[in-house]
Amino acid sequence: MTGFTPKSPVRYRHALLAVLAMAMSDGSVGADLSLEEQLVETAEIAQFVPEKALKQLLRLDRIARAAGPETKAEYLTQLSVARRGTGHQDQAIALADEAIALGKAQSSPVALAKGLMAKGELMLIMNELDKSHQLLWESERIATTTKDMALRIQTAILAGQAYAEDGNFPQALVHLQAAVALARQYEKPISTIMALNSMARLYRQMKDFDKGFDSLNEAIALATEINSPARMASLLNTEYLFAMDTGQPARGSRALLSALALQHQLGDTATIDITLVNLSDSYLKQKDYRNTLSYATQAIEAARRFNHEAVEATAHVNIGEAQLGMGRLADSKRSFETGLALYEKSGDKPALQSVLLEYGAALEQAGDMAGAVRAYHRERTISNALFEAQRQKAIWELQGKYEADKKERRIELLSRENQVKSAEIDNRRLQQRVWWLLAAVFALASLVVGILYRKIRHANSQLQVKNLELKQQSSRDPLTALYNRRHYQEFMRSHVPFEKRGVGTSGDEVVGALFLLDVDHFKAINDTHGHAAGDAVLKMIAENLGIILRETDMIVRWGGEEFLAFLPAVSRSGIDDIAHRLLTGISAQGIEYQGTRLSVNVSIGYAPFPLAPDGVPLPWERVVNLVDMALYLAKSHGRNRAYGIHGFADLGRTSMDAIEQNLEGAWRAGFVNMSTVLGGAADEVADARFDMAKEAAGMV
Repeated sequence: MTGFTPKSPVRYRHALLAVLAMAMSDGSVGADLSLEEQLVETAEIAQFVPEKALKQLLRLDRIARAAGPETKAEYLTQLSVARRGTGHQDQAIALADEAIALGKAQSSPVALAKGLMAKGELMLIMNELDKSHQLLWESERIATTTKDMALRIQTAILAGQAYAEDGNFPQALVHLQAAVALARQYEKPISTIMALNSMARLYRQMKDFDKGFDSLNEAIALATEINSPARMASLLNTEYLFAMDTGQPARGSRALLSALALQHQLGDTATIDITLVNLSDSYLKQKDYRNTLSYATQAIEAARRFNHEAVEATAHVNIGEAQLGMGRLADSKRSFETGLALYEKSGDKPALQSVLLEYGAALEQAGDMAGAVRAYHRERTISNALFEAQRQKAIWELQGKYEADKKERRIELLSRENQVKSAEIDNRRLQQRVWWLLAAVFALASLVVGILYRKIRHANSQLQVKNLELKQQSSRDPLTALYNRRHYQEFMRSHVPFEKRGVGTSGDEVVGALFLLDVDHFKAINDTHGHAAGDAVLKMIAENLGIILRETDMIVRWGGEEFLAFLPAVSRSGIDDIAHRLLTGISAQGIEYQGTRLSVNVSIGYAPFPLAPDGVPLPWERVVNLVDMALYLAKSHGRNRAYGIHGFADLGRTSMDAIEQNLEGAWRAGFVNMSTVLGGAADEVADARFDMAKEAAGMV
């Protein structure tokens, strides 16, 4: 399991170490201070020891609710953070809504921005990303109209994080750079530390590790200078993520152990579960299963105190991987399923998809091929659902933008037309006395209409260019420049395959063909060499597919490490040769990455298209599904090979549904005609051994 990054953004306020120490001891801060000063101090405590901050805030309830709108809103949002930190989400939402209502009723932009910000953070925790992002962006827009520097810095950070979660890294960078600049101008070290920490995490997402380390090191130096253990613990968790991404597991473990010691020192109960689950992940990557189980169990206990389901789910998955490494397959499955159930309950589908991929890979490594296939199919179902949701969202956004532009142009044109009509009415009233002025006005009106007409034509021309650019961008994968899945689906909706192909020069029948390729051991490449190496492998394969196949063949980045090739016209007898060319052509093209040569193989499933059992062509989606199942057979039977479906036999004794449920069983029973194409010479030896083992076990 990868390192855990909390979804709940941290609220930033300046507080001294002495204030935290007082809170750790008796839960109270300077009672002789003013209300505003006490709220400044409790803000920092609420992030790390929310139950003690809650006691202090409740003591202030009567006086705080009688204060002015900005002070009252600060109290309500702090109370919402404390309630959220202690696992009372419903109460936290009610307090955020109260702050929003206060800001609207009192016409206080500061109070309104704080309420929107608090609710946006809560929606993020509840996996309602769209609602969260809209609330946080609106909060920042309102905050920029105020003179509250702390609020402006805080909302800029959260807005930047929201853009990053939305995949808009350029906008995220703009907002976080603005937050850092404001924090330096504000001259409050805590604000600067948190802005730099968020900037470092963004650079990590962008895989710009050098700039990320620069921001992180600057933040660590500031935290050391002001002696802030709480902020140092958060920075050490960020250092762990960088260390794992750059292949430094020992450094990552040291950072987390230091963070854990600081959190124990402070009595931090709100974020210690994140450090514990990251420690379990760190030891898992080092195959230290005993420590993995120990820290994951502690993480579960800490997460349950405040109902942190995402952390608990991650810990269960780490336990499952550790148990699998210890040979405890049945225990491992139970732990994985517990974690998956928690992810499903939280509605975090991207995390669930990632865990299912890891689960399938783990089961495959343990030899449970049937369980691995089930996990992969569950992941594929979620992947398709996420893709369709993203596609629908993109369509809605494009339609909304088009309608808004169209409406704006219409309003402008109507406005101009009204001006012209008004001028004509005035001219009619004066036509008896000022004929010469009337002629001039008509000439001027004609000139205006001409200019407007030219502007509208220019605007329409520019809109057509932009629409073409958007269409091009929406049909291509940004990493490999290949077509994406959405383009292929749109193509196949209008594609009509020939019911009967012609005959080639060799006398063989000409048909179409579908090939689905998956990179072997791709996760191992990412884990060992980093995601940049994985990206380099994907680009190399994309380039080689363009060389091996023809210009008329459609090559698609199908998703993750999968590629799909649609060949509209090939000889039926040559399909197996094409599969062999793909296997050998890709495996022959290793790449050099940071002084290491990476060898890459693929597994392939393929079939002619259209595929027509009993003369009735199957829809292209069902053909892709069959090819996908053939690909999984290639994976489970040793990799670096291709399995091709050539046709069906004796369908009177079975059905296509039964074949799709168990392709391998149907093949063994003689209902499916399949061929196997092996990879290189070394693999052929391994394949022979594999087949001998299967035969001895009664599998063949």
